[in-house]
Amino acid sequence: MSITLQPPSVLSLYVHLPWCKAKCPYCDFNSHVAPATVPVERYTAALLADLERELPWIWGRRIGSIFFGGGTPSLFPPAAIDRLLAELRARLRLQPGAEISMEANPGAIEAAAFRAYRDAGITRLSLGIQSFDDDLLRVLGRIHDGAAARRAIAAAADAAFASFNLDLIFALPGQDLAAALADLETALAFAPPHLSLYQLTLEAGTPFAAQPPAQMPDADLAADMELALRERLATAGLPRYEISAHARTGHACRHNLNYWRYGDYLGIGAGAHGKITLPDGIWRTRKPPRPESYMADALATLPQLGERERVAGAELPFEFMLNALRLPGGVPEGLFAERTGLALEGILPQLLQAEADGLLRRQDGILRPSACGLDFYNDLCARFLQPVRRVQRLVPQA
Repeated sequence: MSITLQPPSVLSLYVHLPWCKAKCPYCDFNSHVAPATVPVERYTAALLADLERELPWIWGRRIGSIFFGGGTPSLFPPAAIDRLLAELRARLRLQPGAEISMEANPGAIEAAAFRAYRDAGITRLSLGIQSFDDDLLRVLGRIHDGAAARRAIAAAADAAFASFNLDLIFALPGQDLAAALADLETALAFAPPHLSLYQLTLEAGTPFAAQPPAQMPDADLAADMELALRERLATAGLPRYEISAHARTGHACRHNLNYWRYGDYLGIGAGAHGKITLPDGIWRTRKPPRPESYMADALATLPQLGERERVAGAELPFEFMLNALRLPGGVPEGLFAERTGLALEGILPQLLQAEADGLLRRQDGILRPSACGLDFYNDLCARFLQPVRRVQRLVPQA
């Protein structure tokens, strides 16, 4: 049986805006403390120069979603986002109704700006609330308090975006189950169409990892919190559709779903990553992470910006499963061959073992994690790090 790898006709665009007012001690993202004056014009020029280099890779393909992430994209004023979107539209084919998301933090945006961002073309806003408890927010190094968080959510709802998301973190230092549920109830009072729920983890290289905060909840309490929070979200009409995300019908993040379905995405901006499918294989890209170096390199006459690496065939099963198994609803089994160029039979031993262990379900042509598989997601994905047996690679057609 021959399989032909066809690059998906639709891809996503990720735009990284790297500055924050302050660096939170738990954050391991590529974010940097903003200078007194954010170089909006120079960075925008660098983004466009970055994009121009990438256009030959994606020529003729349509953009289904754009995501402005950071950092704190709301440090870029609405007029700058408006101009940037106009430049992107001039160079790319956006699908009608494309989802255009932007991250924002309550301490870095004025209430009046929400409508201006919507008018600039932002259709979906993601607010980094994290908690409404002032003491916990101080421990997390956030620059807003609970009152600012409430004002920001009210302003986002009033601005009438097509959708908006709230980020919450649980298992915070000194937090008990009642406090975690109180945070969630405060968020639910605003009837958010989407809510992302994350457990605080001490990521390597962060100040929290170097000096863990006192009174961190133990593993049992953290697990109890997660179970109670997710059950409450389900009863509130926000079912879990991704390992960390809950949404009302029609409000799942289309940009992130493209990631989890192992779709293609172009990444521009300092430290941005991308994944592009070509007839000769799947390529990963990464841009220079430090903003000053990124701008200098992007605006120079270098033929290539950052790194490009072809993904080895033996790595593809793990990469695919690392994404697809985040979805409780799963993916069609045929998507594996379509997106990787490998026959599903090549990983049949791993699939059967994961199914026998109660971590995976295969039914009606759908491949999905079980409830246990979601709880032991890392263990489930690790099954696919084994060498692939009877792999059938694509043979590009002339």
